[in-house]
Amino acid sequence: CQSSQQRLPYTNTNSSLLRTRDPNTIFRYSARRNADDLHYSPYSLSPLSPASIRLLRSPRKQLRKIPKTPFKVLDAPELQDDFYLNLVDWSSTNILAVGLNASVYLWNANTSNVTRLCDLQTESDTVTSVAWSDRGQYVAVGTHKGIVQIWDATTNRKTVSFPRHTARVGALAWNDYCIYSGSRDRFILQNDTRSSKQERKLAGHRQEVCGLKWSPDRQLLASGGNDNRLLVWNQSCMNPIQIYTDHTAAVKAIAWSPHQQGLLASGGGTADRYIRFWNTLTAQSLQCIDTGSQVCNLAWSKHSNELVSTHGYSQNQIVVWKYPSMVQLARLTGHTFRVLYLAVSPDGESIVTGAGDETLRFWNVFTKCRANKESDSVLNLFNKIR
Repeated sequence: CQSSQQRLPYTNTNSSLLRTRDPNTIFRYSARRNADDLHYSPYSLSPLSPASIRLLRSPRKQLRKIPKTPFKVLDAPELQDDFYLNLVDWSSTNILAVGLNASVYLWNANTSNVTRLCDLQTESDTVTSVAWSDRGQYVAVGTHKGIVQIWDATTNRKTVSFPRHTARVGALAWNDYCIYSGSRDRFILQNDTRSSKQERKLAGHRQEVCGLKWSPDRQLLASGGNDNRLLVWNQSCMNPIQIYTDHTAAVKAIAWSPHQQGLLASGGGTADRYIRFWNTLTAQSLQCIDTGSQVCNLAWSKHSNELVSTHGYSQNQIVVWKYPSMVQLARLTGHTFRVLYLAVSPDGESIVTGAGDETLRFWNVFTKCRANKESDSVLNLFNKIR
């Protein structure tokens, strides 16, 4: 009996939790609190839970602010005001190539030095398109006479010339050592820069080819033309594998998403004004949005699911969009002519735009910080494009 009187009133098998219960506190009320319930009264009549109150009291996440003015403006005398040309491109080595009348100039973004790469005035020709190779060593130059010239930017020498088009070359696209050129003669030609041999001749457009873009994996080539058609080609067929005819004006603006395989964006001219999105894996249209003005160029951000568009008649603006909601993140103005030319910096943060007002304007529109992860809900069809 003596041993039983010394037994503790409450015993737990875990010795670390061993404690004595005071019989005088059995019917005494006490509010149990923890660190998450600070400043929360048990007698509060608020319908909000402590977690909701804590969320409301936390500071709001500040939205990213996109500067409304360019951080640099360069003069570009004789920059042509022609919707069908592509006269500006930014290399992976941070050098900007600009076609001005009969010459191509190189602007080094690291040193701000300007050099002239070539002058076609002696050939009575003008520049109609420029495009850097992937490694940034060579510049392809398309001319009004239908010639594609390849120039070595390190030595300022022409390495090869392809005089195979019968009209001006307004669009160029590299794929490794091959250069693809789209012309007013309605054809797309593939030429290997390591030889003078013509590889392929693609016939699918009924009017001038004004847009050419390779997919990130270099397997599909998208082409846009003045015939209002968007075509998709692969490397083995001589005929387009997909044809999209929803646009009602010339298709120059073309951009492949670097985030979702097979996602292609295209923009129509003055009579169309729409940005359309396509799933090239299923050959289906995803969505479209009326921008209210001529769509001249499109480019995706490398780091987030955003894209930028440049416009002509009648607003001459630059718009940054959030995909897939297509909410406008920023609307930038400053050009007094159509914003016909667009290139993205190698770091993916800045863009340069060119217009017939003979200026090049540099803008900070993208960020390297990745956007919030999209919902994984089965109802979000855009996440299923893989």
